[in-house]
Amino acid sequence: MQPEDHVCLCYHVSLRKLTNYARRERPAVASQLSDCLGAGTGCGWCRPYLQIIFDDCRAGRDPQISDGPGEYAIAREAYRAVRRAERAAARAESSPDVSQAE
Repeated sequence: MQPEDHVCLCYHVSLRKLTNYARRERPAVASQLSDCLGAGTGCGWCRPYLQIIFDDCRAGRDPQISDGPGEYAIAREAYRAVRRAERAAARAESSPDVSQAE
């Protein structure tokens, strides 16, 4: 992933912005990277990558995300599809079955 590629696709937050934020603000925990334009607060896909950025910056390294932007976006779409299916299944489980009520 290149510095201008988006890590948080929901809010279009680039690797460069997150890296600069982590180095400048020195957050205590990775979740505080969400203060950088809301990164990680949308679908949740990028949270493990925010942890990588946090850990690398804390260790004084340049963050390295090996996925290219295309494969990253495809993997995120698969993640979101699974999440949608899980939510649909949970809704189906929690709603009463009208056919059995009669």
